[in-house]
Amino acid sequence: MLAAHGCPEALRSLSYGELKELADEIRAFLVDRVCATGGHLGPNLGVVELTLALHRVFDSPRDSLVFDIGHQSYVHKLLTGRAADFGSLRQEGGLSGYPSRDESVHDLVENSHASTALSYADGLAKAHELTGHTDRRVVAVIGDGAMTGGMAWEALNNIGGAPGRPVIVVLNDNGRSYAPTTGALATSLATLPRNDGGTNTGRNLFTDLGFAYLGPLNGHDTAALEGALRRARSLERPVVVHVVTVKGKGYRPAEQDEADCLHAVGPVNATTGRPDTAVALSWTDAFEQVLVELAAEREDLVAVTAAMLRPTGLWAMAQRYPRRVFDVGIAEQHAVTSAAGLAMGGLHPVVALYATFVNRAFDQVLMDVGLHRLPVTFVLDRAGITGPDGPSHHGMWDLGVLATVPGLRIAAPRDAYRLRSLLREAVAVRNGPTVLRIPKSATGAAVDAVAQVDGLDILHRSPRRPLDVLLVPAGPLATAALEAVAVLEGQGLGVTVADPGWILPVRHTLPTLVARHRVAVSIEDNIRTSGFGTALAQACQEAGVATPVTSLGLPHTFLPHGPRSALLTRAGLDADGIARSARRALAAASARPPCSSSTPDTGSL
Repeated sequence: MLAAHGCPEALRSLSYGELKELADEIRAFLVDRVCATGGHLGPNLGVVELTLALHRVFDSPRDSLVFDIGHQSYVHKLLTGRAADFGSLRQEGGLSGYPSRDESVHDLVENSHASTALSYADGLAKAHELTGHTDRRVVAVIGDGAMTGGMAWEALNNIGGAPGRPVIVVLNDNGRSYAPTTGALATSLATLPRNDGGTNTGRNLFTDLGFAYLGPLNGHDTAALEGALRRARSLERPVVVHVVTVKGKGYRPAEQDEADCLHAVGPVNATTGRPDTAVALSWTDAFEQVLVELAAEREDLVAVTAAMLRPTGLWAMAQRYPRRVFDVGIAEQHAVTSAAGLAMGGLHPVVALYATFVNRAFDQVLMDVGLHRLPVTFVLDRAGITGPDGPSHHGMWDLGVLATVPGLRIAAPRDAYRLRSLLREAVAVRNGPTVLRIPKSATGAAVDAVAQVDGLDILHRSPRRPLDVLLVPAGPLATAALEAVAVLEGQGLGVTVADPGWILPVRHTLPTLVARHRVAVSIEDNIRTSGFGTALAQACQEAGVATPVTSLGLPHTFLPHGPRSALLTRAGLDADGIARSARRALAAASARPPCSSSTPDTGSL
């Protein structure tokens, strides 16, 4: 049936009995495909009937369907002709895990950052009004978790204040984001009496903001949903349609997973919902272990997250010290300024966010934390290439953005041992903010230093002279740099690999080390046009160091989804790419005489 009804028009002729069969088929299809490829399973299992009703009532793409946090759009993809592509879901060159404007005219918004759909809807409705398309409807589907974001309330304020402009807000209330939804909103929604007839004439938060309100509705009753959505369409005004759904509906492992209802999975066994093989220690796991140790030592250590206790490694601390961990909902700006207040009150907050989401709170990092020189530590998970989540999730902007904050120090650990020591150093800082960047991957083997020079870890030094190439990797890219050494030394070149640990601001001793080599190559998984390499080149220029610095990093573009290793290779951040760049840098600097072994040094190289 799914293959025969892969377009919205075909749905409208189905009976409710046939819709029930189709819903069951969609759930089975999602479990089979998503468990094979990995992806967002729980959110999509919960919106099957809702998405069917939306496409039966509204005429996409003439009517605009905007999905907030597009990981709940898999059913929408199936109903708009993409079922055959699900075997490549989130694979390189395959189907995106979020809406994609390149895939379909039915996809409007591909940014997977939460709490944005209502603002898009507000703008679309204004555009329709100004261009005379008053027969088109704009529908924003937003979860109760995303509704905790401040931007959603800014949009509600505008939409509700224009009573003649029809915007339909479908509030998908499943009581959770990753974890149960926190704050007063969740309490308020839970008190509203169930009303599957759709009409609710009582006063509530939304009616006070100028909306008509329909619900709460059973989000798995297609007939009731259709009736409410048709009524909302006819009202010609802002409407909230409140739908109560079950995350992971119809899949026992998800319904029994109280932690996050199998929100997002890697490839797993479809029967159990769990991986068949043991999962290697991730950077998030390593951070979680160290944070609990530090929390046991320091009562002033607290933690803050924006609706992501488990994904950012705060769950263990929350279980051990629940009064010292604060989940503020999907509200990064509030998280950062609340942390500033915690620091003002004499505590040391650790704010755990995805690297891509700290961009949303830059003003707060700059003015509320940085300006006040407050001791707040940010741990940025998913820094660099994240892999299958694509352009909105790659953590490739934070170094360029945060490097502009005066007094802020940024560290990038190369292995789990250095994560432990650098986090300990970070939370000991009392006169300003600190940042640790960790990637989405396994931690890998320990990378030992062979020496220390002026606070820099020397990871490798060639026994030969002259000193040709200095490789300066940021964090876990140290492994690729060390692999590049074998290639370069095989060509008769002398190579040093140095890990500064704290990468920004640039250590004042690093330009001195650069000066003793023919070329220097910085390596980072951030955009190469700003960040560590740019700062190193500027520091060398200011120190009067003539050695050229080549900055390797990610291209200044939005990168697609794909395996982390493949995207790093494509960007020239694997061993072969680093070696090629080093050889090109040497060729360009060939007119410059090499450093000799008589160059004054400290005896360490």
